[in-house]
Amino acid sequence: MENPNRRSTLALAVLSLLGEAEQYGEGAMHPYRMQQLIKARGKDQVVNVGQRASLYRTIDRLCKAGLIAVHEVSREGARPERTAYSLTPQGRATWREWMLDALATPTKEYPAFPAAIAFIPMLPPQEVLRQLERRHDVLRTELARIDAELSADGVPRLFMLEMELLRATTGAELAWVASVIEDLRAGVIAWSEDQLRALATATATQADGRDPAEQHGTLSPAGE
Repeated sequence: MENPNRRSTLALAVLSLLGEAEQYGEGAMHPYRMQQLIKARGKDQVVNVGQRASLYRTIDRLCKAGLIAVHEVSREGARPERTAYSLTPQGRATWREWMLDALATPTKEYPAFPAAIAFIPMLPPQEVLRQLERRHDVLRTELARIDAELSADGVPRLFMLEMELLRATTGAELAWVASVIEDLRAGVIAWSEDQLRALATATATQADGRDPAEQHGTLSPAGE
């Protein structure tokens, strides 16, 4: 069962916006305005609000956790009802805890790209090379887009810090992908069916050689 108090980037954004609404006198905010503000401010570069259903699920989870609450339900003319939400005292405390922890503590994340890299020997080298060349082109285009945004006049650095971080991580990934492409083309990185078969046999032997109790998730009493 999902932990309703689990931190996520979208949950952090919702609490942040509701905290802002409280701080500047609005008191509450409805989901559509949250989504539009995130996009208008360019924060959709780091917070995924492409699907409004995800935003509503996150809001529902935060309500169940007691971090936010329904402030009011209103209707304008023939439009559907709109529900505005506000922070609870627990939500304010949790937001602060999440922010301080996220700023100070690196977390272990498991994105798809490193996982795919871990298993590239399952594909032919030339196919891996073609896909990484495509990724290289996408990253280069993305880096140019980020640079264009960073060069915008009149925007204080305070409001571009997340774009600077994206620039640093995208640039580092681009350089790394370029180095792997170079080594694949030169044959420095290569593999064959015989090599993979030998490696699979060796790792299977290592796995089979573990203590039987450890394999089954139990530990034998000491000394037995």
